[in-house]
Amino acid sequence: MADNHGSARASARIVVVDLVVAVVVFALGAIVAYDSYRLGASWGSDGPEGGYFPFYIGLLICICSAVVFVQSFTRLRTDRKVFVTAGQFRQVLVILLPSVLYVFGVWLIGIYVSSAIFITLFMRIAGHYSWLRSTAVGLGVSIGAFLLFEIWFKIPLPKGPVESLFGF
Repeated sequence: MADNHGSARASARIVVVDLVVAVVVFALGAIVAYDSYRLGASWGSDGPEGGYFPFYIGLLICICSAVVFVQSFTRLRTDRKVFVTAGQFRQVLVILLPSVLYVFGVWLIGIYVSSAIFITLFMRIAGHYSWLRSTAVGLGVSIGAFLLFEIWFKIPLPKGPVESLFGF
């Protein structure tokens, strides 16, 4: 997090990220407060209504995010510290995007096949291991997890079409 003005043009500044996060968190707090108020956020004859405590939590979230917004807005012109450079953001995306695809794959084709694909590709692309080693580890972990959860512990995990071919 250096104060590097040259890379600041291609980077996100801390103060800008703070402003964006404050707005998003304020919106989430407002949704919680509104919906809690709709449910009933007062004190009833038998105690607090269903939305009483969530309403005040949502209100507290809104107040705190407003304070962060004001603090960040006052530093907007003077604070030039970089939150993340383009290269650092690329490294984050190398982890984030495959992980999002993995979660979608679990929903679509089940956890075991998705895990085998994810581990294999992640080892190959990010870890620069050979295809043989990556595939062996990916398949080994998925088969081991299948045996552990489905066979020994009898804990069903999300399955897809491949597992149904084997009767699971």
